[in-house]
Amino acid sequence: MSEQPTTRFPRIGIVGAGAWGTALSQVAAAAGRETLVYSRNRACVDAINTGHANPYYLPKITLDPAIRATTDPAELAGWASAVLLVTPAQAARETATVLAAHLDPGIPVVICCKGLQQPDGSLLSDVIAAALPQSPIAVLSGPNFAAEVARHLPAATTLACRDLALGEALAHALRTATFRPYFSGDIVGVQIGGAVKNVIAIACGICDGRRYGENARAALLTRGLAEITRLAVALGGDETTMRGLAGLGDLSLSCTSKSSRNYALGQALGGGAGLSSLLAGRRTVAEGVYTASAVVNLAAGLGVEVPISAAVSAVLNHGADLGATIGALLTRPLRREA
Repeated sequence: MSEQPTTRFPRIGIVGAGAWGTALSQVAAAAGRETLVYSRNRACVDAINTGHANPYYLPKITLDPAIRATTDPAELAGWASAVLLVTPAQAARETATVLAAHLDPGIPVVICCKGLQQPDGSLLSDVIAAALPQSPIAVLSGPNFAAEVARHLPAATTLACRDLALGEALAHALRTATFRPYFSGDIVGVQIGGAVKNVIAIACGICDGRRYGENARAALLTRGLAEITRLAVALGGDETTMRGLAGLGDLSLSCTSKSSRNYALGQALGGGAGLSSLLAGRRTVAEGVYTASAVVNLAAGLGVEVPISAAVSAVLNHGADLGATIGALLTRPLRREA
């Protein structure tokens, strides 16, 4: 990275006080930026402002006392020199529409949520650009568990922006001693990697929940990467992105750890739990549940095969039998690996 003026983007506004939004507020504060978090959850806002903590989403972690929070989107939008959008993916359009009334032209918006818009599978960058046409768009995605980032354990990520100079400047604004953003121009590939890996993680969790063994999980992860790559390339993404942090890095982390919400949900499903009961008991969102059908619809329109995502969607959305669905995957016609 070339050096950038440290004064650029001095005020980081973070939209969303969930686990990842709160972790990114720690990053921004550690990077020396004034940091303001917006949330509709008054209890979260009060906890951040008075107790320097977010016990609802990141318990037992002390936050930088310089981090402030607000329930007023106009306050954040009128103050920030850059905005990180960290809502659930399906709330991104509504949130961007709220910000549009208050955000000055030219303020960059960095999409930090991972998913595709239901039902058609639109990229979040397209959704946000339509709502905020005067805002430059960037995407941040990588193998990052929120609790580890919030504790300042070492992590790397990808920050993608079509304007490479802007992307580099944003990466410098969020760089700390323990959080290293690599910048990229491939906003399509970075988004597809971050979205579809959640679906593959559910598949890997199901595999482990049914005790199919580590060989089976490795096969799912590898073929899942091929599936993600086919879809990204069909949309104009760069194949090499899929071998980086936003592709293989994020996929491998999400498909092998119980700290992954999507993997844990899949593992519970594989063990016999019902989807409705699992979702009812969650405070946080397993994005793969909502992304699976969008991936299938997007791929169908492009003529791209996504058999693992299709199998997960069939189980989640159409009540397909787990055993029969897995059997259908195993009996697909043989083909060359390339």
